[in-house]
Amino acid sequence: MLRTHTCGELRIGDVGKEVTLGGWVDSRRDHGGLVFIDLRDRYGITQIVFEPDQAAAFEIAQTLRSEFVVLATGKVSARGEGLENPKHVTGQVEVDVTKLELLNKSKTPPFEPGSPTLPNEELRLKYRYIDLRRPQLQKAMMLRHKLTKAVRDYFDRNGFLDIETPIMGRSTPEGARDYLVPSRVHPGTFFALPQSPQLYKQLLMMAGYDRYMQIARCFRDEDLRADRQPEFTQIDVEMAFVEQEDILNTIDGLMAHLFKEIRGEELPLPLTRLTHRESLERFGNDKPDLRFGMELQDLGAVAAECAFGVFKDTIGNGGRVRGLCAKGAADKYSRKNIDELTEFVKIYGAKGLAFFKMKDGKLESSITKFFTEDQLKAIIAKFGAENGDLILCVADSNKVTSAALASLRIRLGKELNLYNPSDMKVAWLLEFPLFGWNEEEQKWDAEHHPFCQPVKEDLQYLKTDPGRVRAQSYDLVCNGYEAASGSVRIHDPDVQQQVFDFIGVSPEVAQERFGFLLDALTFGAPPHAGIALGLDRWVMMFLGNDNIREVIAFPKTQRAADLMTGAPSEVDLKQLRDLHIKTDVPKP
Repeated sequence: MLRTHTCGELRIGDVGKEVTLGGWVDSRRDHGGLVFIDLRDRYGITQIVFEPDQAAAFEIAQTLRSEFVVLATGKVSARGEGLENPKHVTGQVEVDVTKLELLNKSKTPPFEPGSPTLPNEELRLKYRYIDLRRPQLQKAMMLRHKLTKAVRDYFDRNGFLDIETPIMGRSTPEGARDYLVPSRVHPGTFFALPQSPQLYKQLLMMAGYDRYMQIARCFRDEDLRADRQPEFTQIDVEMAFVEQEDILNTIDGLMAHLFKEIRGEELPLPLTRLTHRESLERFGNDKPDLRFGMELQDLGAVAAECAFGVFKDTIGNGGRVRGLCAKGAADKYSRKNIDELTEFVKIYGAKGLAFFKMKDGKLESSITKFFTEDQLKAIIAKFGAENGDLILCVADSNKVTSAALASLRIRLGKELNLYNPSDMKVAWLLEFPLFGWNEEEQKWDAEHHPFCQPVKEDLQYLKTDPGRVRAQSYDLVCNGYEAASGSVRIHDPDVQQQVFDFIGVSPEVAQERFGFLLDALTFGAPPHAGIALGLDRWVMMFLGNDNIREVIAFPKTQRAADLMTGAPSEVDLKQLRDLHIKTDVPKP
């Protein structure tokens, strides 16, 4: 090895040792006769010192600049009282250099990895190899490694086999857009990169591998957000001869293991469980942030009897009046602030935002005149309102009130500092609907995917009330994110065809798209169930971050581009001819 120690390793007990360190120049300070260098690697920073009596090393030290790579040999000494640097674990010692080797120079970097002020993200992504030298990103990569290892250790202890599934498979366009790979050998045909290993892991259950897991790479050509990437990693799990409860208990155990390994915390089990319907009613969405309360309340009974036309007419037309109470926020939100919140909820389809402020035991608002004293008292009781509270209400359809108030709740929770950002609250969401109504195409679609097992007693509603049919599916949510999703799978070919029939997938189309899976179901398929957890997202949440690109070594931009390598890029005409592809579609 070229070095004897890392830059984060030396302590006061190492004083007197001769060591060799290798790393990057983080900073250089010339103190008139002494040169101090902070030498950095992924383990930390160690101060190294150059004195004029070591002429060769001192001469080189005077030429060093940011990001030069060096190898330094010298003796460890104590920095002395009052000279320690508590910011670094090595801050009690320094290395008096006797020999210095300049391994590589660096051009002036576009930004300093050690700077507390970050440049714009596009510049950092273009020079990602420099950005990855930042301590924050190195911490993220190390935590990602630790989490991945903990996941594998847990499943190994519980009898799971880590089995790889193909990256190039068949396109089954029932979800997001596929990334396609043209075949040179079979002209005019394409492989698809996997959106998930869903079908393959079901086939593994039918093949007798009753406990499967994989750290799987997945690809989806969809619109991106700060917490979404076109290629991502998921913890993929499938089990045979199990019921839903077995999956929930297994993942409960995984969560407890991860919280212990990553955060040093004991996670109380079993995890909280909510039904899909309950979550929508209490929080407005199916991925609630449970770090704070401020739950939604229904004002339908009061709204139906009051004289405020907006409320009364909404109830009369089959809509809903719902709201939330921001504790102690009455004086924090002026009329101008509330107007801003009104514009915010309009993004989610709401037409407006009614409000009440609680002062001296009474509600104050421009609309209180439309309510009787008993009705105002009923509103106070419904929200448990106290002096200083702010009540905000939306009158619209069930869907709009849910979407608008859920987003408003998240915004207020952050603005009012209602939770500790480092807290993590994990819960299960159960009993999702099997089908969702597609307004655009005026038909029912599978809510998750068409392989979810329906709740047995709900099959009777398949033709008469399909929206009432529940799926044996489940999501794990954490801090307002969907952190995992799974279901009990259909293992009966007849039930599978019933579901296909209902969503408009004929036997012919089903055979063309999923024939290999349907055939496998006829050769002895055990009951099986599974789940997939977003590894990138879990790393992001454990770090308390809100940008998934900060936990992936080489991410894409929100336009699915790699600024560092220039991907995607055009290719040679010869490559296109080999693949029997002609690109004559005009560029947008």
